[in-house]
Amino acid sequence: MKQYLLPVFVSILILFFWQTIVTIFHIEQWILPAPVQILNSFWQSRSLIFYHLIPTIIEAIIGLIGAVFISIFIAVLMERFTTMRKIIYPFLILSQTIPFIILAPLLTLWFGFGILPKIIIVILVCFFPIVINLFDGFHGVDPAVLRLMTSMGANQRQIFKWVKLPASLPSFFSGLRIAAAYSILGAVVSEWTGADRGLGILLIRSTKSYLTDRVFAVIGIITILSMIAVLLVEMIARISIPWHYYKLKKIS
Repeated sequence: MKQYLLPVFVSILILFFWQTIVTIFHIEQWILPAPVQILNSFWQSRSLIFYHLIPTIIEAIIGLIGAVFISIFIAVLMERFTTMRKIIYPFLILSQTIPFIILAPLLTLWFGFGILPKIIIVILVCFFPIVINLFDGFHGVDPAVLRLMTSMGANQRQIFKWVKLPASLPSFFSGLRIAAAYSILGAVVSEWTGADRGLGILLIRSTKSYLTDRVFAVIGIITILSMIAVLLVEMIARISIPWHYYKLKKIS
């Protein structure tokens, strides 16, 4: 708990400085609203924000779960077969060179204005850090342990199940934390090109209406959702791999 005190204190100072600057220089609300004005806008628009919040959360959750399954499949495939690794790895890198803001309209054109193109965007945003971290985790196993298992007569499947898979879990959750933070942002971006509900479309409508205070309120909600997603992954990681956190605690 103590590790969060300093960031919270710094955040309070930033908000206080922000409020002071806006008040002293009489900055117009449509240019830069004060924190108090943003909170007031959130309270007044809470029902509207909640209405648009649910689709974004659903898209992020389904997309993240899909990204996890796809990432595990690809990482295991690359780990087990050298040929597949040589084929897949360049395409993994290539997938991250495509601007998703450009890809989103194409997916909407191909799959319509429903939830499917949004989920695909979230998957494309989230799967890369999971794949790379999990694959690195498979190859980060101590070679001495692998030689010991081989000398004891273990086959490749047993080595993967009892050694590589448990050893790769910390790396997997590291990638999953990054993907969880990206999932909300990916869902929001996917809604920019075609949606009738979602925080992304609410952002666009508020921006075009010069409701800057509501824009900041929605950005705040997106930030909070991303933090909650990361914290949930952290909780699952602590339950799943307690030995890893116990080791870190002993080192610190």
